[in-house]
Amino acid sequence: MNYLFTANLSKSYGDQILFSDVSISINKGQKVALIARNGTGKTSLLKIMAGLDTPDSGRVEIHSNIKIGFLEQQTKLNENATVKECIFYIDNPVLSLIREYEACLSKLQKNPTPELEKKQQELMSKIDEKGAWDYESKIKEILSKLELTNLDQPVHQLSGGQKKRIALASILVQEPDFFILDEPTNHLDIEMIEWLEGYLNTKNTTLLLVSHDRYFLDKVCDEIVEIDRGTSYKYKGNYAYFLEKKEEREYNKQAEVDSARKLMKKELEWMRRQPKARGTKAKSRIESFYDIEKVSKQKLGQEDVKLNVRETYIGNKIVEICDVNKSYGDLHILKNFNYKFQRYDRIGIVGKNGAGKSTFLNMMVGKEKPTAGKINIGQTVQFGYFRQDDIVLAEDKRVIEIIRDVAEYIVLANGKKMSALQLLLRFLFNKESHFKYVSTLSGGEKRRLQLLTVLMKNPNFLILDEPTNDLDLATLNVLEDFLQQFRGCLVVVTHDRYFMDKLVDHLFVFEGNAVVRDFPGNYTQYRLERSKELKIKNEQTIEAEKPKKKRTDKENQVKKKLSYNEQREFNSLEKEIEKLEEDKSKLEQNLIAGGDSEEIMNWSKELANIVSEINTKTDRWLELSEFA
Repeated sequence: MNYLFTANLSKSYGDQILFSDVSISINKGQKVALIARNGTGKTSLLKIMAGLDTPDSGRVEIHSNIKIGFLEQQTKLNENATVKECIFYIDNPVLSLIREYEACLSKLQKNPTPELEKKQQELMSKIDEKGAWDYESKIKEILSKLELTNLDQPVHQLSGGQKKRIALASILVQEPDFFILDEPTNHLDIEMIEWLEGYLNTKNTTLLLVSHDRYFLDKVCDEIVEIDRGTSYKYKGNYAYFLEKKEEREYNKQAEVDSARKLMKKELEWMRRQPKARGTKAKSRIESFYDIEKVSKQKLGQEDVKLNVRETYIGNKIVEICDVNKSYGDLHILKNFNYKFQRYDRIGIVGKNGAGKSTFLNMMVGKEKPTAGKINIGQTVQFGYFRQDDIVLAEDKRVIEIIRDVAEYIVLANGKKMSALQLLLRFLFNKESHFKYVSTLSGGEKRRLQLLTVLMKNPNFLILDEPTNDLDLATLNVLEDFLQQFRGCLVVVTHDRYFMDKLVDHLFVFEGNAVVRDFPGNYTQYRLERSKELKIKNEQTIEAEKPKKKRTDKENQVKKKLSYNEQREFNSLEKEIEKLEEDKSKLEQNLIAGGDSEEIMNWSKELANIVSEINTKTDRWLELSEFA
């Protein structure tokens, strides 16, 4: 069944063409990701498909009998409503039935009457028919996973991240036929993202989404639609497949342009001779010349974001955290926390929302004071702090003014100077956008501009609080390349697991109740270690709960020695375990030496399999050794 069909969609604002000739078809069960650079119309395209906007040209056909759940990038909630009202007071027959039942139950408790009791029985029967009891348990699971517990809290008291989670919850509880999600992972912690991956994968969900989270795209989507220079391209497969095929497409296109440019030189000489003949053959060649000229003048290479700004010297004394405690009333975030930063430390910070990650960063830069203890900052330390808070750019200023307020020019790593105009061009702000007001920029463009103002101050200690939110994948890739070359200290709070794996070498894990674990490794390695710990803990719990059974003398005498086959198995197990231990040691050395994120993930998975196999074979060896 076809849920959505679009043909030759075009959209522009003034002279800026966002996209043209975009055609997308989505059938039931498909999970499609939309990828494009910031400011190229992703959000506009989603709104058109959701029926909230109209294209300049083209058509949109949506199946009449399906229910669409649309999550916007910028949440629009009633500030005067409560959390419960935002989530439950929506046009949904099952939710209406549950609300009616709860209202009836409330009245019965205050003033029981035969009429109310009869109505309650009728409502219970209807709830049974629609399976609404299960529906209610699903809702409770969604609210629990998204940590929405205080349903009576007014919306105006909530943070931007909490509002985003409310908007997501209100979509999920409706169980729509077709999800259209714009950056659904923004403001979710990593555990929430992993739960959402499972939620969307376990159901026969039809999905169209925009996301910068590459692991999320890889695990959820089976088709990629890319908008590049206003034109759409389709790729059947996940994000890894898309990267491979995109590179292949660009290589072929470049070969086509190079060939056209060579032919162009030859045809240009013929045109300059201005042939007098105007026969059919000559006219055809002239028309062909203009077609070749059009192809040869295509600009294929995207100008990369270059962030080779010069870092400031950093001394031996950097940041020393000494017995720091932090609490808000009964909420304890840190207790006797100590850490001494070394040069080139690369630390990732993970933990649930509300665990105190942002508070920890604010204390480091002096925006908040610890309850007890000291944080000593070295004299040469120059912080660059990129915050997840609302973007603090003056909406009534032009883009060029924002940059010039920081500096007229910056000094690059090679000693050369770059003006504000050149810097904006290098950072993917074309000439037309330099004099735009900040208020007209997309969310991703504002984030990119804010990031630029931080980096151009030449910091030697970078603190990035959710830097990946709203940035496009092209900008993220180059930002990662810059941070890998960055010769200073780096502290990152992010829910982007790919970004984390690529950049950090150990973690501060905020586990709650003032417990912060210092883990040597990246996030994937931590999850692997955590899974092993949980498995051991569960096995110990199961073993402890087993009833103790004494063996009788007869049972003890049943088996006294191994059979021939068991003896052979016992002898071979020793060799197999020894070989597995060697393989395990090699993989551990690989993980210590490091590699790219894909290699580390493969090694980690292989190591987990080997450890599991060693445990199984060791258990069997111990069992047989009793009788060997």
